[in-house]
Amino acid sequence: MKIVVLKFGGTSVGSIKRIKNVANIIHSYHKKGYRLIVVSSAMSGVTNDLIRKSKEISENFISTEYDVLVSSGEQAACSLIAARLSHIGLKSRSWLSWQVPIITNDNYKNAKILFISKKKILDYLKKGGIPIVTGFQGIDINNRITTIGRGGSDASAIMLAKFFDAERCIIYTDVEGIYTTDPNKLKKARKIKVISYEEMLEMSSLGAKVMQPVSIQDARLNRINIEVKSSFTKKTGTLITKRKNIINNKIIAGISSTQNDAKITLVGVKDKPGVAAMIFKPLSKNLINVDMVVQNISANGKETDLTFTIKTDDLKKTKKIIEANKNIKFRKLLLKKDVSKVSIIGVGMVTTPGVTFRMFQSLAKKNINIQVISTSEIKISVLIDKKNTKKALIALHKEFKLDYYR
Repeated sequence: MKIVVLKFGGTSVGSIKRIKNVANIIHSYHKKGYRLIVVSSAMSGVTNDLIRKSKEISENFISTEYDVLVSSGEQAACSLIAARLSHIGLKSRSWLSWQVPIITNDNYKNAKILFISKKKILDYLKKGGIPIVTGFQGIDINNRITTIGRGGSDASAIMLAKFFDAERCIIYTDVEGIYTTDPNKLKKARKIKVISYEEMLEMSSLGAKVMQPVSIQDARLNRINIEVKSSFTKKTGTLITKRKNIINNKIIAGISSTQNDAKITLVGVKDKPGVAAMIFKPLSKNLINVDMVVQNISANGKETDLTFTIKTDDLKKTKKIIEANKNIKFRKLLLKKDVSKVSIIGVGMVTTPGVTFRMFQSLAKKNINIQVISTSEIKISVLIDKKNTKKALIALHKEFKLDYYR
């Protein structure tokens, strides 16, 4: 049985007209002989409206009821899709998470799928049916509804593809695929035909909003090939797959940039073992995510400077926590907004010398000062003034020859 999982995002089902279009897409796969499992998000805007209502009821809305509330949007969307498919002559019905069932842990608001029962869905597929399954949700062992967090419908589709051994998992969204950089920031951004899990994971964690990192990681761990494409055009999308399936001569796959970073520097920190842990422990307890970290080498063995980045929204809170921290001593605290992290990502840099030099040289030619640097095996990130972000993207896009399709 050739099974294909199709997932449709909120914009794809954002109106009755778009739901009718989704039904036509599903029909086109059905005519090719595929057995289909369809996963749907809520119609665009619905989940945000439900979250807003929960806050109006209570700032401490109970988490178990929160999941019941915000999961209701997918139920409506799935019903509308199934009804449209029935209207055009196909056998279809909606499946809520508890009807499958999709079993998760009890980490409400951010649950993880543990197991998906296959029997009922397989029986329905064998009878020629097209199940429309609610994304973003499951049930725990106490039969309480859970939600899977940001990107939850993608995670639902990927795990369904895993448990049903699907031939493909296709994520339909409002963009044509994954681009070399944000096309809204750079007109010369080009669609990537094939990208590795590792590259996509870095790009999504660094700001690419097409898919959430947790969904990419699920696909990588379970070796599920994902195709990302638009529900509004018939153009081919981007295939996300393992490295050895990719044959190309591109060193860099893409470039990402952030919009809301801030830099903090503690000047004259007493240089002793454990001082960094003492700085970051209270930040961690307050759920403040620390990103790039640089500590200068102490020249006199007594003092050092420590710089790190956080999200701008956390700047005031972070300043307050550091100033209240009695376990650390420093001479000065420097805060800087309006910075941007620009990163180049590519598995090709693992075996290619000179990538770091080329990146730094191209930025230097445009008089762009680098404030902080961090690296991994397939990524180099630099912190620069936000005003220079577009100039940096243009320079790096040209330097690594990304102005053409892969």
